[in-house]
Amino acid sequence: MNILIFGIGGVGGYFGGKLAQAGFDVTMIARGKHLEAINENGLEVESINGDFKVKPKLATDNLAEVSTPDLVILGVKSWQIQEVTSKLESIISAETIVLPLQNGANNVEKLLEILPKKNVIAGLCHIVSFVENPGKIKHVSFEPRITFGEIDNSNSERIQQLKSVFDKAEIANFIPENIHLEIWKKFLFIATISGLGGLTRVSIDKIRESEYLYDLLQKTAQEIKLVANAKGIPLAEEHLEKAFEIIKNQPSGTTASTQRDIMAGRPSELENFNGFIVKEAEKLNISTPVNKLIYECLLPMEREARNS
Repeated sequence: MNILIFGIGGVGGYFGGKLAQAGFDVTMIARGKHLEAINENGLEVESINGDFKVKPKLATDNLAEVSTPDLVILGVKSWQIQEVTSKLESIISAETIVLPLQNGANNVEKLLEILPKKNVIAGLCHIVSFVENPGKIKHVSFEPRITFGEIDNSNSERIQQLKSVFDKAEIANFIPENIHLEIWKKFLFIATISGLGGLTRVSIDKIRESEYLYDLLQKTAQEIKLVANAKGIPLAEEHLEKAFEIIKNQPSGTTASTQRDIMAGRPSELENFNGFIVKEAEKLNISTPVNKLIYECLLPMEREARNS
């Protein structure tokens, strides 16, 4: 299988590295010093499951050099999807599968604005990893897993084929009964902690210690559940309880990647997290005052980050 990994950050770098290690033809889209290092020395992955180094079939920042892929894995941020997908149109075929793995509840919808439905499947991943240095990915926590499925949740031949690819690469994977519920379950957790974390600029344990802030955290999650349910996603109280169980178990000093982007003055996924909830709620005539507060307070910083 000819595989294109678009974005060699913590997600794309780890999973792309595993696929290359398994012998698949892997092309990596990277840029700058990261790309230079990969071309000079290969991609190094330091992992709690064992370190390895791979040399991709091709590493480039020029899509014109890329042959038509059978599978595209998107490792970019959710706010970059539309720009990246527009570029992919020129190289994919009617049979190419495009799998988004970024955080966010509406990544599939963004893809479908540009690509035919036949090209798109839904997905997410669980992993804690990042670019430590140019050419090096560091995986520090959590057993990496990819969850994926057809948009209509059918058990298609290509879904089973993709499972066999991930199995061969020794990537833990899961095909759920309802892929959209799984996407919203992860979105519930990450959107709940990211915005308030970015606004307070403290770690999760500090938010937990504050009765007032922890209450805001819970209200954020309840509003997300309201929007999900109004959109037909069966997000339930048990899923909120599970999310807060994870929040309670986060070690001291833990921050979300979007929070770190906000604090560093980089463009973040604010629009795709709290902003998405606020805008969907307005369409559905639902009140989400806590998400709106978080979103509006962070929006000036977000605009400044994007303008710079």
